[in-house]
Amino acid sequence: MMSFFGKKEPSGIKSISPLEANEMLQRDSDLVVLDVRNDDEFRSESGHLSGALLIPVQELEQRADELAKLKDRTILVYCRSGIRSLKASKILSQRGFRAINIEGGILRWRNDQLPVVNET
Repeated sequence: MMSFFGKKEPSGIKSISPLEANEMLQRDSDLVVLDVRNDDEFRSESGHLSGALLIPVQELEQRADELAKLKDRTILVYCRSGIRSLKASKILSQRGFRAINIEGGILRWRNDQLPVVNET
């Protein structure tokens, strides 16, 4: 299992900075990126991370089976600001997934001037 600098939230969920997440993505092509915002946010001017799967957090419990084949992979979870992704990471962890929250979401990711995909 890979190690990283992140921290554990009071909920027990691991969180890492966007810079740490970007480094992990560059080192490990087996990582999964999950965007838990809604479809409009995903396609908005804020963009999304390359290769990100989109499952809005309010649909995650019903759609978790879609991720079943990814249980042996680490999932990096993000949203707009980090609140919904923390909730989603907890949902996934409770179902046996290795989920890591990206602190500050796409807002901090963009603030750190990391790459995004824009569909607009």
